[in-house]
Amino acid sequence: MTVPAAQRLDRRSFLRGSVAAAGALALSGCVSLRSRGEWDDIYGPITTDRFPIPAIDTRTIDDAMLRRVVRYDTTEAPGTIVVDTPNFFVYHVQAGGMAVRYGASMPWAEFLWHGIATIDRKTEWPTWTPTPGQLSRNPEYRQWAGGWPPGIDNPLGSRALYLYQNGQYTLCTIYGTSNPTIIGRGASSGCVGLLNQDIIHLYNNTPIGTRVVILPV
Repeated sequence: MTVPAAQRLDRRSFLRGSVAAAGALALSGCVSLRSRGEWDDIYGPITTDRFPIPAIDTRTIDDAMLRRVVRYDTTEAPGTIVVDTPNFFVYHVQAGGMAVRYGASMPWAEFLWHGIATIDRKTEWPTWTPTPGQLSRNPEYRQWAGGWPPGIDNPLGSRALYLYQNGQYTLCTIYGTSNPTIIGRGASSGCVGLLNQDIIHLYNNTPIGTRVVILPV
């Protein structure tokens, strides 16, 4: 979930590299290209959900961070979610050496972790409840100790995929946000954020039991 903090992961060098990489992939035919109008359609408003979801101004986001299908060489089976922590991407592995790639926010440096997990729970319009650690670090969250009700301003946004290890919740979710400024940055105390339009897309294609691989920095 997204919470305020002074420390942020620097994405400047990443963006320089990712834009160059995206250009190379485009030239080799390994990445889907879209017009600005197509991006605006993908990230347009959603008015048929439980709560209205505003459009994302795609001009405020580097194109490399917008949803696309890319060539992705991996030994992971189709359906696996790979969290590429150092590069701020989430990949949903597809057949034929392809993947759907989403730009993402990652945890702040002190909360980074890696390993294997599974999606054991998924929720539409979740309630956010701060952890004891968050309450101690941010006393202003005490007003939400009983839970922040669902809604567009809820820190978990429109959907949440909860990550478990050995049947225990890891305190990490893949969640939704309407704030494009956090994509490509560290923005949480352990969770991975996607734009609301992207988390809905991933949520709809992610069954319970999905394997999640979180890569180390």
